[in-house]
Amino acid sequence: MANRHAGGTTPHSQRLPREARRGDGPLCASWDPEKRVQSAATSARGGGTSGKGGALRRFVNNWGWRAYAIPVLIIITVAVIADAVRSPSVAETGSSGEIENANPGPIPGADDDPGREVPEMGQLPPGGPVLEAGAGSFYVVPGTSDVIGRDSGELNDFTIEIEDGIDTGDFGGDDAIAQMIEATLYNPKSWTADGKVKFQRVDGDAKPKFRISLSTPETVREACGFDIELETSCYNPDTERVYLNLARWVRGATSFEGDIGLYRQYQINHEVGHAVGHPQHDPCPGEGRLAPIMMQQTLSLKNSDLHSLDPGGYAPDDDVTCRPNAWPFPEV
Repeated sequence: MANRHAGGTTPHSQRLPREARRGDGPLCASWDPEKRVQSAATSARGGGTSGKGGALRRFVNNWGWRAYAIPVLIIITVAVIADAVRSPSVAETGSSGEIENANPGPIPGADDDPGREVPEMGQLPPGGPVLEAGAGSFYVVPGTSDVIGRDSGELNDFTIEIEDGIDTGDFGGDDAIAQMIEATLYNPKSWTADGKVKFQRVDGDAKPKFRISLSTPETVREACGFDIELETSCYNPDTERVYLNLARWVRGATSFEGDIGLYRQYQINHEVGHAVGHPQHDPCPGEGRLAPIMMQQTLSLKNSDLHSLDPGGYAPDDDVTCRPNAWPFPEV
């Protein structure tokens, strides 16, 4: 989401020195529970009625094919609700502390400015504890893909990486995270839509254009800065790394009203947007419209909130408010 340049490119397996990560500019700012649900047929049989007039037969006769779809919808609904309520925790391996649920407010950091008004919308939503600091080094999740996008597009190859110390098991594991990132970038509504960009996932010892990295909050702060005391993600061109903040990956943003999946898609598309040539941020263009993908939606959907964070910046001081949007080309 905001700009910062760190002190030079480093190998992906090494931790950046703190002095190399504090500088003037990267682009910063975004489960599967097991649940058994009995089918409608089983529930009906348990009711004790039988024969042509039984509860099961009446249910099927009344609802037709929908009678078979309802149990599936119940399972999906329960899974989604459980994921939103659960707010999975992350193991303490390599941790110097955790972000707790008791106070969802900002975590104090460097460059405090007591005169700056921090919008409530930008606070980290409540949820389970999140690992605050990992090892600072990363490992590549194995996996490759074909080139996705039109021939006219500029090739942007990337790796998907996880910071050492993060236990991804509570939210699907490494492969689930990688699949989420790939599915987002390869969606027709993502950056390939206008023919200017194409993507390819690589792994191993490849030298990608950028590295998409799930990172702990402390690592993100060191790489991106913490001038605004709110958890954000960023792209740092000097390290050629997209830093996806673990705290936001797990808890999302208030502006997305609990839709963690939609927020993760925004988190990926916004930060990769910086990596593929969109350094700017955009304001809300009109009341009730979908927010531009390069709007800092993690912090707020209202122009005046963003103006209060950076009075000399891009957002006008008005109350125009957008709706959340995860896509560069949502109308495709």
